[in-house]
Amino acid sequence: MAHDTSVSDDESAPGPYELAALAEEHLTKARGAAHGRSAHLVLRDGPLRQSVLALTAGSALGEHEAPIAATLQVLHGRVRVTAVSGKELTLSVGELGLVPGERHDLVAEEDSVVILTTVTAGL
Repeated sequence: MAHDTSVSDDESAPGPYELAALAEEHLTKARGAAHGRSAHLVLRDGPLRQSVLALTAGSALGEHEAPIAATLQVLHGRVRVTAVSGKELTLSVGELGLVPGERHDLVAEEDSVVILTTVTAGL
């Protein structure tokens, strides 16, 4: 049985979270969504955020600003991050990469699920 994936109102998230269950849940939601995406904030602690993002093949998160710091860990599929400077990062299952510190987009080259870890405020 999957754990509840909601985040509590206070900033302490109980965990642990079963990543395979989160991936399956959100990929199912993405496949059923018109825009081919599902996202959920899983953990929050001060400036640290960890979210699960699922995208169907060809779906994208359009160009957006980069947070102070961010990484992507691929749980399922393959994704490509393209920065406005032209720098590209392609990640597959089991890989972890640093998100460029500039405007960028994210495209799922196949049905994909990632854990996005961000720092959203000053250290």
